[in-house]
Amino acid sequence: MTHHSEPGFYPMAKPEMGQPPPGAAWRWVSERGLRLATGDATLAHYAALAKLNLPEIEDIIPADGSVLLIVHRGEAVSAALRQALVEASVSAPVVSTALHEIAVEYGGAAGPDLAELAQQAGMDKATYINRHSAVEYTVAFLGFQPGFPYLRGLPPGLHAPRRASPRVRVPAGSVAVGGGYCGIYPASGPGGWHLIGHTGAVLFDPLRAAPTLLLPGDRVRFVPA
Repeated sequence: MTHHSEPGFYPMAKPEMGQPPPGAAWRWVSERGLRLATGDATLAHYAALAKLNLPEIEDIIPADGSVLLIVHRGEAVSAALRQALVEASVSAPVVSTALHEIAVEYGGAAGPDLAELAQQAGMDKATYINRHSAVEYTVAFLGFQPGFPYLRGLPPGLHAPRRASPRVRVPAGSVAVGGGYCGIYPASGPGGWHLIGHTGAVLFDPLRAAPTLLLPGDRVRFVPA
């Protein structure tokens, strides 16, 4: 499932589970889901809420400018969760200790869109690769496919809108650019981002103890293969 921030919120489905206070930044979006608007402090809110380990929360899913909380069926919102939802002291950036270095084969058949993107950015392919691999990225959130990371940190000069015509099949392991994000496709399937390279890293394996390689807040560096 892909989670994105939405322009508006929906009224709560079950009043007995507790209404948000007037002007609150959170709203119920389904019977068991509530969304907290977070802006640029998404990872800070996500980390703070996860640290509380509240028993009524089944899952916490960071998205683009918001956090979605799934409440266990039949559970009410506790006073501790209400306080956390309006807590203003979580705006400090979150720095994860997990740093992943991911080897990438750039360009050619592995990255068929790299040459065009480099030309549009006014640079040669080598310069594009150097700029893309010279920065550290942060996993802002996961979505679209299980384990697909939306990576923040793409240099502004490398931003590019989605392709006008999505591909029917993007190979698993493709490193791609879409808007201001960089991403990696964990599985093959359709996709509308620009493909600049390929990695052999396995981003999602349901048989691993930790199925997802990258988690929100993790840091990523791309290493040209």
